[in-house]
Amino acid sequence: MDIKLDPSRDDLPLMANTSHILVKHYVLDLDVDFESQIIEGTIVLFFESGNRFEKQRGSTEETCRSESNEACRFRTSEPCHSPVTDTRTFSSKTGYNDFANCGRGEKDTSSKDGNHGNPEQASGISSAKYRCDTGSHGSEDFLLVLDCCDLSVLKVEEVDVAAVPGIEKFTRSPRLTVVSEELRNQIVHELVTLPAARWREQLDYYAGCSQAPGCGELLFDTDTWSLQIRKTGAQTATDFPHAIRIWYSTKPQGRSVTWTSDQSGRPCVYTMGSPINNRALFPCQEPPVAMSTWQATVRAAASFVVLMSGENSAKPTQLREGYASWHYYVTMPMPASTFTVAVGSWTEMKPETCLSEDLAAERSLSPSEADFRYVGICGHTEYPCRFQNPSATTQEIIPHRVFAPVCLRGACQETLLQLVPPCLSAAHSVLGTHPFSRLDILIVPANFPSLGMARPNKEKTGHVSDSGSSVIKHGLNPEKVFMQVHYLKGYFLLRFLAQRLGDDTYFAFLRKFVHTFHGQLILSQDFLQMLLENIPEEKRLELSVENIFRDWLESSGIPQPLQRERQAGAECGLARQVSAEVEKWIRVNRRPRKRKRREAEEVFEKLLPDQLVLLLEHLLEQKTLNPRTLQSLERTYHLPQQDAEVRHRWCELIVKHKYTKAYKDVERFLQEDQAMGVYLYGELMLSEDARQQQVARRCFELTKERMDRSSAEVVAEMLF
Repeated sequence: MDIKLDPSRDDLPLMANTSHILVKHYVLDLDVDFESQIIEGTIVLFFESGNRFEKQRGSTEETCRSESNEACRFRTSEPCHSPVTDTRTFSSKTGYNDFANCGRGEKDTSSKDGNHGNPEQASGISSAKYRCDTGSHGSEDFLLVLDCCDLSVLKVEEVDVAAVPGIEKFTRSPRLTVVSEELRNQIVHELVTLPAARWREQLDYYAGCSQAPGCGELLFDTDTWSLQIRKTGAQTATDFPHAIRIWYSTKPQGRSVTWTSDQSGRPCVYTMGSPINNRALFPCQEPPVAMSTWQATVRAAASFVVLMSGENSAKPTQLREGYASWHYYVTMPMPASTFTVAVGSWTEMKPETCLSEDLAAERSLSPSEADFRYVGICGHTEYPCRFQNPSATTQEIIPHRVFAPVCLRGACQETLLQLVPPCLSAAHSVLGTHPFSRLDILIVPANFPSLGMARPNKEKTGHVSDSGSSVIKHGLNPEKVFMQVHYLKGYFLLRFLAQRLGDDTYFAFLRKFVHTFHGQLILSQDFLQMLLENIPEEKRLELSVENIFRDWLESSGIPQPLQRERQAGAECGLARQVSAEVEKWIRVNRRPRKRKRREAEEVFEKLLPDQLVLLLEHLLEQKTLNPRTLQSLERTYHLPQQDAEVRHRWCELIVKHKYTKAYKDVERFLQEDQAMGVYLYGELMLSEDARQQQVARRCFELTKERMDRSSAEVVAEMLF
């Protein structure tokens, strides 16, 4: 599909003004409602302002200019009604306008003033409007900008952290008599900078502060990509409240969460990494530089399991009849895009026998009991680092849980559970200390897009403003998701380096690299520079950062080193075995239907999955394969029961040669392997065969409501 890119649609903006103020911790308190497909609740953000911006005015002028000189409007809830105190008291079916009882007697002019990209809120709860044009009253106030999209923001308020019992320990006063903005911000500063050894106490106080009462509503406005908040009179980031609470709800069409069904047909919801990361799940700072910790309480019907990317092995707490609560947290600062949640009727898959030493390892390294003794110097910001825990450094297999739909219980028991421990052990042997104390593995639904998060590259996102905002080039282009060859080229680059340097040298470097840079953001050039600095001169063989970037990252097509490797790979034993099998199949395909009696049957060797992929790729180069050959291929290798990579090539053969007896395998693939199936839709349509196009359209009609949005957009363009 040759389409012209629309920068207004394809570039993903990063709006947060991270250069002025940074979120250090999030506390989320959310309810999941499957009937309405809405997640609602509150999020409390704890900030730390940058010293170099203390004397600067806020970013209001810049934000107003970025809106093409349109007036920015700010809103707050009307004082004529009681403020919202708990989103859980509202029905999740209630529309946004049901919260907007104030000012109904006034003439609504909000639609004329242009509420940027959010028509629901244009007629919403706030009739108090403030302008922030350059030179007007609002231009003196600091403007907090958060990345936000497809959210209904109900209210924003400052949190009175000084009201938390025992919080005076974070001040210089034995008793809090006069509470000021400066004192509240001092409390937050002391809290976010607590030593790592006091992480448990820190989490407890974060939780206490998140439940503290509000002490004043803040002015806010939203546009398509951001939530903008200010407080009248707060002229710098230092003056701005350092703990705020946002009441909000997601929207069913929000692009950060996918409401679907699992392989057993039961409802589930999960966060997806692309195309807009988590900004349609909660207001946040998306740029990776905004490293933060978080804790979250999520409530759902008791029949559901809540999984999150937390460090603790959470268990449900029973609430009122039929509901349960799950609590997770992380103590390692990470980008907001790494926050994940999945809620569904998952079943925990457990080994039939449980080794006592595994249980002992889990008990001895429980996060709440871990002894963080400093055994070295780390380059990251301070947190309870496992690299500083001598026991953790020798732990080859960390505690882990495996969850899946009940219909996949057998496959998980037979295959996956046996694979996890050796994989963890292999990772430890190559890379060293596991960065996390535990692991949850979930078998995701068939429509999971599986191509990673829309993370920006520092050098390729366009101009970065003084506030820290920028864009991810083509981040919203649905086709780009299926053209991310840099993932493949990156994989082959690492293989090339390992072969050039030798496994011992290369793996020793990887271990050193992980130990040096764990917990930090790192760029590709930093990785390559350290690699070249840590290998002997004689092994560099004219390698340089510039040459690698030119040949592997900045040039299109297959790099020359990889082409040479492919030629050499064709001579290895496993590849030669495949070539011999290909010749056998070509002979079989050429034979007439009725063979002479003296002709011996071909005897085919058993092949590994990777060899099967290579075999089918070679056979795809054949102009014709007759139905008899294809049927024999299917029976010999049990192709419909192989993994997705093998079955994808098998489906390509079916489509190319119009093997109608196996169209059921194509239909199954399009429904069960939706992310990979996008390519097959294209081949079915390009064939210009009416029956194949009918297969494509029928499968799309069956799956489009459950399909990943980017996939559905691309397939719809192919079909219609």
